[in-house]
Amino acid sequence: MSAILTNLRNTVIAGFILSVVLFFMYYAMQGYGPTDFGVFFFRWLHVLSGVMWIGLLWYFNFVQIPNMPNIPDEQKPAIGKVIAPAALWWFRWGAMATIATGLIVAFMNDYLVEALTLGLMDGVAKHTAIGIGMWLGIIMWFNVWFVIWPNQKKALGMVEVGAEEKAAAARTAMLFSRTNTLLSFPMLFAMVSAQNLY
Repeated sequence: MSAILTNLRNTVIAGFILSVVLFFMYYAMQGYGPTDFGVFFFRWLHVLSGVMWIGLLWYFNFVQIPNMPNIPDEQKPAIGKVIAPAALWWFRWGAMATIATGLIVAFMNDYLVEALTLGLMDGVAKHTAIGIGMWLGIIMWFNVWFVIWPNQKKALGMVEVGAEEKAAAARTAMLFSRTNTLLSFPMLFAMVSAQNLY
């Protein structure tokens, strides 16, 4: 067991193997049509990606940013040169995967246009709720790729800039990260309400 748990790759592979076992267990009990399974599979990937994305967003905002002033100056380079770049890689690709799989799920369930138009085309409240969640997610994705990441590269020294621009970039990245934290609560509410309240 320790060979599985002491190696991240082995841990992830074991998790996927257990998921496949669950699939076959459910399949044996009730069966799945190819379309039903496809929709389920992309929804599962959407949730996995979203957990990675929002989990890292909350890590940055609830753990890393508030505790940076408590870290001795001589230890801060480890965060900026090792931890933050790795976390930001998973963060931005988690955002990309979440948006892509979410749009695929909406397309496969035939509500993509209705959701993107906030239910105005058909007057269905469920499409309004999921649409609000989708648009909040799209705004958050845009912030990650086109505001937070470019500014974090400057703040972390991946792109050479002067001290003033570096400080301004760090502030901009933080403010947009906080914006995404703010938007994450209504986004998740809208997504879950579309599945449970309508």
